[in-house]
Amino acid sequence: MLDQFGVYIHIPYCIQRCTYCDFATYVQSEILAPQKYIELVKREISLRRHLFGLQSNSDIHLNTVYFGGGTPSLIPSENIVDLISELNKQGLRTGPQTEITIEINPATVDERKLEHYLKAGINRFSVGAQTFHDHLLKMVKREHSAEQTRQTLFLLKKYNLNFSFDLLFALPTQTLDELKYDVEQAVAIGSSHISPYCLTVPEGHPLSKNRPPEDDQVEMFNLIHESLQTSGFYRYEISNYAKPGLESKHNNLYWTDQSYWGLGLSAHSYSRGPMSSSKWGQRFWNPSNINIYEKQILSDLSKLPDDQIETLEKHQSLTDFCHTSLRISTGLSLPDLYSKFGSDAHQTVLSRAAKLLENHYLDQKNDRLVLTEKGILISNQIFETFTFLDVDIS
Repeated sequence: MLDQFGVYIHIPYCIQRCTYCDFATYVQSEILAPQKYIELVKREISLRRHLFGLQSNSDIHLNTVYFGGGTPSLIPSENIVDLISELNKQGLRTGPQTEITIEINPATVDERKLEHYLKAGINRFSVGAQTFHDHLLKMVKREHSAEQTRQTLFLLKKYNLNFSFDLLFALPTQTLDELKYDVEQAVAIGSSHISPYCLTVPEGHPLSKNRPPEDDQVEMFNLIHESLQTSGFYRYEISNYAKPGLESKHNNLYWTDQSYWGLGLSAHSYSRGPMSSSKWGQRFWNPSNINIYEKQILSDLSKLPDDQIETLEKHQSLTDFCHTSLRISTGLSLPDLYSKFGSDAHQTVLSRAAKLLENHYLDQKNDRLVLTEKGILISNQIFETFTFLDVDIS
């Protein structure tokens, strides 16, 4: 039996593409009408439920459902509700204990749409606000204004809802004072969860000019951390802060080696344990081209092409386990590591951790390896230490 299981549904519609976005999204007028896309996703649910060993007469309780994008709140709420109904029809049951999250953008939700979501069981909202400064929003080509962000957040607060705030920092010309104001506003209006993202763009990208220097970016990172800690949030994952008990259950699936099913354009899935035909698990994904995705679903392609499946080997599974575990505040469980991978892998990880422990990039707490504050700042380098490539671990 699986401990937990979740579903991610990709909704690729946007008003327009943001300058920093590299997700599989489309301006809403450029692809299928939403209803046609929703019918494809519904067909995919029926067509491929067997990939997780789900028989036609079997039911499974979903711990989480997550509607991501794109901007899921851009399409009619009836479409979103239809997908939740289809999951239940196919034996993927939601209930009061299921965390159902939808990503929304400011100015794309009104009271009618919100009440429709709530009746369908949606109980968590992730707001793609980014900043409260209009000149920065225009710079990254966000269509909403700071005032529209406030209106959307006040609407969620009026209904006493659980909502997360996406915060983008290290933008060109952005100052520490501007960032401090963004954090203070997000907290004051009632966000229970905040996800800070440092702008990452390649050299030569229009947004790569006039960004704060690296030392200022570190200072921004520290400002966010200290401000949120003071406000009763804690960092439960490198890029996520929450008030205790209001962490994203869906994101935790990714970081705690649980299975999840990604539906829709470009969506990725992971199956492990009894749901996988491989001891170390499988990853599989849908094409990121809408025409190819549509063709595969309409041709009733229940078996994925080989180039959309990766059967993991032990060293790959171990790498993933270490990377995701070290991202979270509870860290990497050494007993769980031993139980899944055996003594050789256990000793290899401890050997690689030794110098990091000595230099205080890692701490060992109650049989767990945990990144220190110092370690979080160089987390990518630490992850390289726990990347095993073709290492032979029997």
